[in-house]
Amino acid sequence: MNFDLTDEQRQIRETVAAFAEHELKPHSTAWDKDEYFPREVVEKLGALGFLGVAFPEQYGGGGADTLSQVLVVEGLSRYDASVGLACAAHMSLGSGHIAKFASDRQKAKYLPDLIKAKKLAAWCLTEPGSGSDAAALRTAATREGDNYVINGNKLFITNGNVAEVLVVMARTDPAKGHDGISAFIVERDTPGLTNGRKIEKLGMRASDTAEVIFDNLKVPAENLIGQAGQGFRPQTVSILESGRIGIAGFAAGIARGAMEDSVAYARERKQFGKPIADFQAIQWMLADMATRIDASWVLTCRAAQLRDQGKPFGREAAMAKLFASETAMAATVKAVQIHGGYGYVTDFPVERYMRDAKISEIGEGTSEILRMIIAKSLLHDGYTPA
Repeated sequence: MNFDLTDEQRQIRETVAAFAEHELKPHSTAWDKDEYFPREVVEKLGALGFLGVAFPEQYGGGGADTLSQVLVVEGLSRYDASVGLACAAHMSLGSGHIAKFASDRQKAKYLPDLIKAKKLAAWCLTEPGSGSDAAALRTAATREGDNYVINGNKLFITNGNVAEVLVVMARTDPAKGHDGISAFIVERDTPGLTNGRKIEKLGMRASDTAEVIFDNLKVPAENLIGQAGQGFRPQTVSILESGRIGIAGFAAGIARGAMEDSVAYARERKQFGKPIADFQAIQWMLADMATRIDASWVLTCRAAQLRDQGKPFGREAAMAKLFASETAMAATVKAVQIHGGYGYVTDFPVERYMRDAKISEIGEGTSEILRMIIAKSLLHDGYTPA
């Protein structure tokens, strides 16, 4: 496999980096402190074409590949993981579900505004009683004539307070288990759609995270995505696999930020009359960061290429997300250690990186679930070296 970036991909990386340095870096600490979701910045990203880079050109997208979209998420997350996650959820989950599984009519209606971020998307799967066991969801959709009536609660939904277009998984046939779940497009102004309590978080404080409540919400049957019973398999399973590639990039961005800030600090901070970068203990921490970040990126590139080639990529996406997320956590902990006392206070952003990194080991498949997925694949399909 060739993991060299194309000229177009290099341009995306450079342009995103310039945008993030100018639009995110000066404000990220304040947004985190105030729990402020910078919608205006996300809208700028949409207007510049970043959020539609991998979507079909016929709907206003850039027609690029999966890795190009990952580069956007990684570049944003290097300076502000909250913005990176909001954009990843918008692209990979909500808009991505519509782009892959919706009808032509649904795509034409929703994708142009989503690609330009004139409207934001949310993906409503997780519930108070169903996390890793996503198929245990209890939100129900009952057919009544030309409509479905939805009742239930969703929790920990990224963009859940701010999205105008929500993709909602609900049970349409309780007797069929996984095969009784369907997906619906729900618009924000639909009567019966509300948000619950404000969710206080350890990290990702500038990312909007919501409880979404459906109380006798009536949605037209034409808003069903695909056929009834297809909401979990193949739809949700496929979207989660694709989304894990984006979260791997998200985690790699956080880890890179921690490493780059640590290198700069180690060069400048002096102890015993010389920069701490001269001490082997610091050098080893930086070496481990760089090695694991590079390995994360190679795993992510491999999963992205397999997806674009139309080959199975579920195991590779799980590997990339697992390794990158644990790398992000390890790198940010070491970054705080390198910064010493300054790493523990808000004078430097590494404490925020550490708080933000933790979600990457939980969302879109915990590390434990991903290990189960990888092991199951190995036992069923065997192992072929990359």
